[in-house]
Order: sequence, then C-alpha cells, then structure tokens
Amino acid sequence: MIRLRQVALVAADLDAATAELTGTLGVEVGFRDPGVAEFGLHNVVVPVGDGFLEIVSPTQEGTTAGRLLERRGGDGGYMVILQCDDRLRRRARLEGLDVRVVWDLDLGDIAGTHLHPRDVGGAIVSIDEAHPWTSWRWAGLDWEQHVRTDTVDGLAGVVVGAHDPRAMAARWAEVLDVAADGTTINLDGGTRVVFQPAGPRGEGIDAVEVRAVDRSRVGDVHHAVGVALEFV
Repeated sequence: MIRLRQVALVAADLDAATAELTGTLGVEVGFRDPGVAEFGLHNVVVPVGDGFLEIVSPTQEGTTAGRLLERRGGDGGYMVILQCDDRLRRRARLEGLDVRVVWDLDLGDIAGTHLHPRDVGGAIVSIDEAHPWTSWRWAGLDWEQHVRTDTVDGLAGVVVGAHDPRAMAARWAEVLDVAADGTTINLDGGTRVVFQPAGPRGEGIDAVEVRAVDRSRVGDVHHAVGVALEFV
C-alpha cells in the first residue's frame, strides 16, 4: 500500500505564507518541527484531514530549499511525501534503479527515505512508513487536535510539471513500484500524482489537489505559496 500523505511547499517568508495557506483552506497550524533545523530550515505543518501541507523556509544560506526558491523564481512546491507499509522492500530496490538516497532515518514509530530529485524528477520524493498507520510523527504527537474540516478534509493529489510528462510518470512509477496510466499515477486512499507539461518556471510541483467540503467557500482553484490549490 502506498498513498500521498504530505506535500511540502517552500516560501521565502514563512509567516506570510502560513497566513495565506491557512486562510485559504480554513485550517490551522498543528506543529512546528525543530528537527528541520538540520536542513537549515524552519517550518509549519498544517493538517488537512489526515493529510498534511508543510511550509518550509530557509534560515541560512546554501540550503536546498533556498536554491529551489532561486531556480523557480519564488515560492512553490518542494517535496512529495508518500506513506507505505513496506518501506524496506521499496528502499532495497533503489540501488538497482540508480536512485540515490539523500537522507534516511528510522525512529521506530516512523521512518523516512528521501530520494535525490535528479534521480526521480520534479521534486524531492520521500518514502515513509508510520506505526501505527494512522499516526504521523512529522506532524507532532497531537496533530489530530488541530484538524479543521469545515472547508477541506484531505489531500487528493499533487500535480508535477515536467518537460516530458509521460517519461517522468514512468520514472516515478518505476521507482515507487506502481503502475502509471499515461501521465497519472493512481495511489491508495484515493490519492494520485499527475504530470503535466512544465510551464515557464520549469519542472516542479505546480498544484495540490485538495478535497473540498464546502465548495462555496473555495470555488475551484486558488493560488497560495506559489502553487495552485485545486479543489475536488
């Protein structure tokens, strides 16, 4: 089993981006993770149903997030975090696929493996496993107390811009050991990854699909933190 559980966005101004995102979606910050200081970042994690949107922002020079801000000309998508129930099996396949692991951590109740974006394409991809399945340490231990579902109640997908959408979809499918249907990878839990032609900002995360509870509050599409929030 493998599903979309979290999407990370990058912003130059964390406070402004947080206000923009939470105001648009009618949600609230559930956690600020001190662990991201390891990467020269600070962050917020926002529950969206049982999925999560994260915003990271550089606190020092020379970070991967900072280089992405420069390369794409501002705020935007950063990382796609997928939850599976067999991380070690999937991780064991990576060497044979010439995929480099840039970070790997096992805390017992959660483990994560970050893949080099050049070896997958479009974004940093992380393959994570949580015990129990419904938990998510990256969002803190009390994230469920911060869930607000008046407006939205979950993540449905992520849209990635690519110079060759079919080729990138095939590569993600190969790395994740799932099937690609043209330019779409359908995952468990009703989630998916869609690949579309890259725009003027180049390859990267262009949109997040969010399940709307009250469409009158959000309409079809909003833009926040450099991505389109597409409501389904």
